[in-house]
Amino acid sequence: MAIQRVCVVVALLCICLREGGAVTFTFVNRCTGTVWPGILSNAGTARIEPTGFTLPPGAARAVPFPSGWSGRLWARTGCAQDAAGRFACATGDCGTGSLECAGRDGATPATLAEFTLDGGGHNDFYDVSLVDGYNLPILVEPAGSSSSGTTCAAAGCAADLNMRCPAELRAVGGAACRSACDAFGKPEYCCSGAFANPNTCRPTAYSQAFKSACPRSYSYAFDDPTSTFTCAGGRDYTITFCPVATPSLKSAGGATVTPTTPTMPGPNTFGSPVMPRPTGGQGGDDGQGVMLGSNSWLANLATGHASAATTTSRMATIMATPVALFMLQLIL
Repeated sequence: MAIQRVCVVVALLCICLREGGAVTFTFVNRCTGTVWPGILSNAGTARIEPTGFTLPPGAARAVPFPSGWSGRLWARTGCAQDAAGRFACATGDCGTGSLECAGRDGATPATLAEFTLDGGGHNDFYDVSLVDGYNLPILVEPAGSSSSGTTCAAAGCAADLNMRCPAELRAVGGAACRSACDAFGKPEYCCSGAFANPNTCRPTAYSQAFKSACPRSYSYAFDDPTSTFTCAGGRDYTITFCPVATPSLKSAGGATVTPTTPTMPGPNTFGSPVMPRPTGGQGGDDGQGVMLGSNSWLANLATGHASAATTTSRMATIMATPVALFMLQLIL
């Protein structure tokens, strides 16, 4: 009997320790249409459940992630089932034929959010990457994020790159933008072969265009100094698809909450192409919304964290600075 009690206590302690080390990722959909997030764990890392799910417009879903997890997240778009019941997506498709990605990566091009939790020095490392191309805007916000620097700051790509994608990189009828590596396969674009180090693989005209539009995202393989962000481990994260200037959504226990869908910019202001839909089966409205700017105070504005005084002050500064005005025109 004593041995049984000890076993029960040890089991409870293990459960408490495991739950105490977990963090919550809240996925928020501010797009005008449904997205289907996918999750891929790196080799040697615990698999997250679910590996794929449906996220309607205006909804949020919280998913627990264990300490020490590493992997990538992305949003699939234009998903539907065909007459045979096979699930497929226009962008970011996992190729499993089902809602779950089940250990399969998403097809390029797709915007990625990448994480290593509780890594070196017990820090989290995260980034938003355009190295594999782009399909929609993503913003990553750690709880208690700072307003500047690369420590606990918001990371992401705010611009609608589909609207400014060069013709030679356009994919899926304008619903996604390929990377130069994906489109051309040349070592100088892929940082491979003789270009497989930061001294020989330098930014290209394509990666520089991505970087100017999305300064807080990876634009090519060795774009580390301004693209990888760190936080002390143990905090929660919000991953927002197509954020807009409305308060952040919260959910608990994995439940989905559906508030009033925010008003999206009209086609004559920002605009975005309608995501093509696979034929047959079911599918919702796949048009994707667009975002605000990508530097940290605009990211706070996008999620309702910027004060009116700060916004007025920063906007006045921007309008008085020619270079910043040029960057604002790029975003708009």
